[in-house]
Amino acid sequence: MFVDTAKVFIQAGKGGDGIVSFRHEIYVDKGGPDGGDGGRGGDVVFEATKDLNTLIDFRYKPELKAKNGQSGAKRNCRGKTGESLIVKVPMGTVVKRNGEQIADLVDDGQQVVIARGGDGGFGNAHFKSSTRQAPKISELGEFGDTFEAELELKLLADVGLIGFPNAGKSTFLSVISNARPEIADYQFTTLTPNLGVADVDDSTLLVADIPGLIEGASEGKGLGDAFLRHVERTSVLLHLIDVYNDDVAKAYQTIRQELEKYSPELVKRPEVVALTKVEGMDDELIAMQSTALSEVTSSPIFAISAQAHKGVMDVLRVLVEKVASYRAEELAAKEASDEDDAVPTITLGSAAKSEAWRVVKLGENVYSVHGHKIEKFARRTNFEQFQSINRLRDIMRKMGITHELMRQGAIGESSIRIGEAEFTLVEQ
Repeated sequence: MFVDTAKVFIQAGKGGDGIVSFRHEIYVDKGGPDGGDGGRGGDVVFEATKDLNTLIDFRYKPELKAKNGQSGAKRNCRGKTGESLIVKVPMGTVVKRNGEQIADLVDDGQQVVIARGGDGGFGNAHFKSSTRQAPKISELGEFGDTFEAELELKLLADVGLIGFPNAGKSTFLSVISNARPEIADYQFTTLTPNLGVADVDDSTLLVADIPGLIEGASEGKGLGDAFLRHVERTSVLLHLIDVYNDDVAKAYQTIRQELEKYSPELVKRPEVVALTKVEGMDDELIAMQSTALSEVTSSPIFAISAQAHKGVMDVLRVLVEKVASYRAEELAAKEASDEDDAVPTITLGSAAKSEAWRVVKLGENVYSVHGHKIEKFARRTNFEQFQSINRLRDIMRKMGITHELMRQGAIGESSIRIGEAEFTLVEQ
């Protein structure tokens, strides 16, 4: 069964908690703090593989969870890092979070960290200093990234077959490869994309056949809009048109318009046009149809019969040339882009963003504090330890947050909210 979309719940591992511990050994007088740090939570990693061509496995396993990190231990022992979860996905898988693309896996063996595990909390040994000999402070481990991801599979192929339903796409694919798509004399015989490998002299072509397009496909009519994504990655488009069509020029233009509505980049893709089912048709009529097409396109035009194996190899040879040319241009563009990216730039934007914070008054004696860095400190604070809470208050004072709270009218017993944490401005 071919499945090209799926939704999965992804949860990276939680970091382990740091612990409070002191050395208690014979002949060791006044042993110092030795509480170890918690281990980092495991990541969720996607790995592209050529051995898969569908997302059906995610329909039966909609939850992907990495292992949590272990808590620290005595004698400065750090907790074990949580084991990462490696998830195999087909090449061509796109991962989205809240509708925004976060990963695109196109190469065999390519790995991308989709969700990062939480950092482990520090144990009390971390907080020892010359003025704090016996700290009773430890941090909680942070939660890992947790979200619902949308997966989309966009087939990776050299050539994409496009055209109206019953234009002969499936017949063409079955003749040039070992693929066995369903073939029948009615529209929408093909309900799912099919892939086939064609041997052309000393080369091979990976060809994708998608369900037929109709006018309005880009807006959801017919089956086309669900599968147009599969021609996005193809190097060359082979546009098949039934030679018996009353107006081949209009048929060609209709499909081109649907491609442009779906993605303006698609109509810029190299293209070859072929009139199909020419077996038994008069040469003069074939020439007339070819002439009509030449008036609306500058792409190479062929007249072929897949059933009679007429003109098929000529089309394939031209496709091989166009695919090689497109790949070379793509590679040159990528190398030029990599060189541009290699130029070092200096920016203070990311650092400034992490330090930024703001205070919002929610009501009488209730305030909320927002900011990446202070929220991270709050998540790691163990609110069951009064020393840990006082440490958070000290951090707020050093960052200038306390001053801003007092400027806005906060007093000692005012309630302060940072993330999910809530506490008073000063110790009660």
